[in-house]
Amino acid sequence: MDDLDQLEAQSIFILREAYRKLKPLSLLWSLGKDSNVMVWLARKAFMGHVPFPVMHVDTEKKFPEMYAFRDEYTKKWNLDLLLGYCPPVEEIDPSLPPAARSAARKTAGLAAMIDKHKFRGVIAGIRRDEQATRAKERVFSPRGAGHRWDVRNQPPEFWDQYATPYEDGMHIRVHPLLAWREIDIWRYIEREGIPLVDLYFAKDGKRYRSLGDQDITNPIESNASTVAEVIAELETSRTSERAGRAMDHESEDVFERLRVAGYL
Repeated sequence: MDDLDQLEAQSIFILREAYRKLKPLSLLWSLGKDSNVMVWLARKAFMGHVPFPVMHVDTEKKFPEMYAFRDEYTKKWNLDLLLGYCPPVEEIDPSLPPAARSAARKTAGLAAMIDKHKFRGVIAGIRRDEQATRAKERVFSPRGAGHRWDVRNQPPEFWDQYATPYEDGMHIRVHPLLAWREIDIWRYIEREGIPLVDLYFAKDGKRYRSLGDQDITNPIESNASTVAEVIAELETSRTSERAGRAMDHESEDVFERLRVAGYL
């Protein structure tokens, strides 16, 4: 087995463990490269069919290309899509910086969907290499009442044994891609032929490396217009993957504040 085979096998094992242990269960589908890989892995894990709903928590500020992709691949992949919407920014903590306050709408929207459907497990496509706070996560990460993440009270995980503690009001976030790197994602996309929103590929010298809301996500300078060219670019790049995310430039602790409160 090569590195991609091992990552794939580990992720499929995690997805099957989540399905066995946590019901009701859902998978977060943000329409970005990581969550598309996650849906692809779920289809592989369950013989071509995702046996639980996929959730899109919609800020109503995504790029038109992302909505078109969602509508097309919901049908092509035969997904059970749950749509939820986010509250207006005026209802969000005013002490947050502007971009973080806008992003935090998704935290509130996700919490409402989890409460509405009483999910015990939520599968999310985060990776440890993407942001320092995410490096503190576990594969099966409990969220307490009010969707809070207690960074200092995470269960140990040895020999692929994942704890699923449960108390009223809590749920488990499951992270099948935690051990993957950005370049692993792209190499897997190339190997498997996974479709993507075309904003990831350069037009007029710019492309999006990470996709979010239109008003808080910016493109990077790039001429990479194919998957192979993106991989070649990443092999030499020293720029952060989230360099185009406005909230990552606002204050040092803002991302951890959002994560503790239930952000993705």
